[in-house]
Amino acid sequence: MMQNPPPPVPPSQTLYLNNLNEKVKLEELKKSLYAIFSQFGEILEIVAAKNLRARGQAFVVFKDINSASNALRSMQGFPFYEKPMRINYAKKKSDAVAKLDGSYVAKDKKSTKEKRKAPDQGGDAKRVMEKAMPMMGMMQGMMQGMIPPGMQPPVNNVPPMPPRPTPPQTGSEIPHKILFLQNLPPETTEMMLTMLFEQFPGFKETRLVPGRHDIAFVEFEVDQQASQAKQALNQFKITPKNAMSISFANK
Repeated sequence: MMQNPPPPVPPSQTLYLNNLNEKVKLEELKKSLYAIFSQFGEILEIVAAKNLRARGQAFVVFKDINSASNALRSMQGFPFYEKPMRINYAKKKSDAVAKLDGSYVAKDKKSTKEKRKAPDQGGDAKRVMEKAMPMMGMMQGMMQGMIPPGMQPPVNNVPPMPPRPTPPQTGSEIPHKILFLQNLPPETTEMMLTMLFEQFPGFKETRLVPGRHDIAFVEFEVDQQASQAKQALNQFKITPKNAMSISFANK
């Protein structure tokens, strides 16, 4: 006799994420999750742990259900650290939500002790937000159609956004498969740039310059692929004060 499938999990303020890259350090994982999900609404906390059983998983707790639902629809299958995220509503209410609606009941001493041993589950929201701003700017650009249709990651039930007008190329530059990036903010990391440029065909790697936070190189397989990325992302504002300048590297 066939068993009936389990009932669907009802919408909630808490999202359960799995299939995350287990090689990413815990604090970097939390900051990156905060950066890409905070565009959908206020986040109460992000829960992740480094023990073997919890690896590759995380919980993102929003202040309201609508924000959580929008995030689930938009980010389902998004290639996060080279692995597509799987997102569902959490089965249980988080402590942060329970405290918000007044239904929180304090745990016993054993649970409290275990909680103290657990890693920081959110940290200071303002501090995390400030450090995550460059990444959030990049991800917002991707979600709002800064990258041409057909080059965006697949998102369930979300139609591609129209491309923004591309700036004209200067006639003096000689195309090259390597792009030279300038005017990058101090918070820029190789991971941030990789997540931005890997949406384009032919992406190979990102290289930062030791001792310099404001410049970097991005390499593609052929000149034409590098040109496409340059046209789409030249003058892209990583932060309100930092419009990324892109030119072809010298041959």
